[in-house]
Amino acid sequence: MKRPSRSTIIIILIALSLAGVALDQNDDLQPLEDLALSVMVPIQEKLISVADGISDFVQTTQEVRELRRRNEELQALADSLMIENVRLKEVEAENETLRRLLKFAEANPTHSYKAAEVKGRVIGRDPSNFLSYLIIDLGSEQGIERGMPVVTERGLVGRITDVGSNWAKVMLIIDPSSSVNALVQSSRATGVVEGQIGEGLVMRYIPQGETVNVNDIVLTSGLGGNFPSKLIIGQVTSVYQRDIEMFQEARVRPTVDFSKLEFVLVITNFLPTEFEKLVP
Repeated sequence: MKRPSRSTIIIILIALSLAGVALDQNDDLQPLEDLALSVMVPIQEKLISVADGISDFVQTTQEVRELRRRNEELQALADSLMIENVRLKEVEAENETLRRLLKFAEANPTHSYKAAEVKGRVIGRDPSNFLSYLIIDLGSEQGIERGMPVVTERGLVGRITDVGSNWAKVMLIIDPSSSVNALVQSSRATGVVEGQIGEGLVMRYIPQGETVNVNDIVLTSGLGGNFPSKLIIGQVTSVYQRDIEMFQEARVRPTVDFSKLEFVLVITNFLPTEFEKLVP
């Protein structure tokens, strides 16, 4: 079959175009347009709906990613603020402790003091003794010597027993090896406060006939030259007295909370008279 020539195809297309224009002007194509529209409009609506859905999905995905990114930024900011808040609270607590120590030092100008930070606490037991002491961050390079008393604004902590170049060991008064000459503030009754296993204190060798009551305050007496006088040791919680015995005893609750010590003061202008005999 012979293919139509190019000129023939052009003539046919021109004729169809002219016929279409003529039919459109005479509204003869209206039924075909109506049919086409009735078919195409629903399809177009579906396509538009699908396109809108795809657009909404893409938009939602972008918004979710943006919200996730902002949430991560806010979480990082919240973590940073929490860490800073914790740091500031620690600084505030440390400053408050140092202010109390400074106030105590100013109220007791008789002695010279050096503030030290507690670096650790060692509790151990061997066959002959129960050990309880602190390690502080001052030593011989800072003028610390064995025998110097250690205090806080709440009372007596203990005394230096060993010294390194930048550290020192503090034997606590609750150690069973510790003994402190003491007196009852109200009656001036004297005795010796010794440490007890379990972080308690007992005041021994109180003469019979001396008055000792619950809640009485116990201070260092200064007798024997072991410690300065008038340092607070603790408060009487119970009294044990029997007429057939030469002395009475009193249980004493220390005013210092040894489990929460962070900073202490070393009294640097006092040394016991015979410290070598005092340390077992």
